[in-house]
Amino acid sequence: MMRSLWTAASGMKAQQLNIDVISNNLANVTTTGYKKSRMEFKDLFYETLEKSRGSEESQNPRPTSLQIGHGVRAAATVKDFTIGNIEQTGDVFNFALEGDGFFAVKSFGATSNDDDVNSYVYTKDGSFKVSADAEGLKYLTTAQGYVIMNENNEPILLSGENGEIDTSKITVDQNGAFSYIDSTSQKVELNQRLKVVQFYNPNGLESIGDNLYKRTAASGKEVSEEEVPSYKKSKVLQGYLERSNVQIVEEMVNMIVAQRAYEINSKSIQASDEMMQQANQLRR
Repeated sequence: MMRSLWTAASGMKAQQLNIDVISNNLANVTTTGYKKSRMEFKDLFYETLEKSRGSEESQNPRPTSLQIGHGVRAAATVKDFTIGNIEQTGDVFNFALEGDGFFAVKSFGATSNDDDVNSYVYTKDGSFKVSADAEGLKYLTTAQGYVIMNENNEPILLSGENGEIDTSKITVDQNGAFSYIDSTSQKVELNQRLKVVQFYNPNGLESIGDNLYKRTAASGKEVSEEEVPSYKKSKVLQGYLERSNVQIVEEMVNMIVAQRAYEINSKSIQASDEMMQQANQLRR
């Protein structure tokens, strides 16, 4: 069997995966806080037909070796965490992070152990809502009902010392601290601050859908920006949302390149097949 058949087939498979990633980027062009992905490829192993030789090793030195490659494989999908456009919405419970931080969110599968990877998930999507429990207490949540955490690893409670407050008058400063304007037009602190964390290796995070990420051994544990002075703190912008960082023109160009690469690999298979047919038709 000709090597070129398998080599070209690996190229087609790789470009199909590339198209899959590009299509997902384009599908999420309007998704709040979405971070585009790109494929990384590695060449497959090589078969050495003849090794290079120096003059001290042989009377017939060979300055270069003769190697035949066996194609390509998909190695990784890498997230691009550059900041998307920051768009003003005016919504009290819309937040954008200007920096490398993530909002900490309590997972539905949370346990009492903060070291459990299932305890928290993380997001760049600051389109939050207000949700009330059976006792009427109001909490800050995602659209799916995940509770947003404060710096003390507790759910952010939107209630004052005297109970009910007007949530439309809540303000949040650039450090994520909550306050509200009471009936006497006085600013009252809520003693709540958004927990904003960073990761040593954000590309190690696992995307789990709903604009959420899960930490892994590769990403390392989350580190609160308040705890590590060396980390550049993210600014919390109330009334803004970070849009997807997908660039449509860039993705369309990438799609055309991938499509042409897929097409030319299919031509290689076609050419190899025709060569095999010619070889089979030879007569002695």
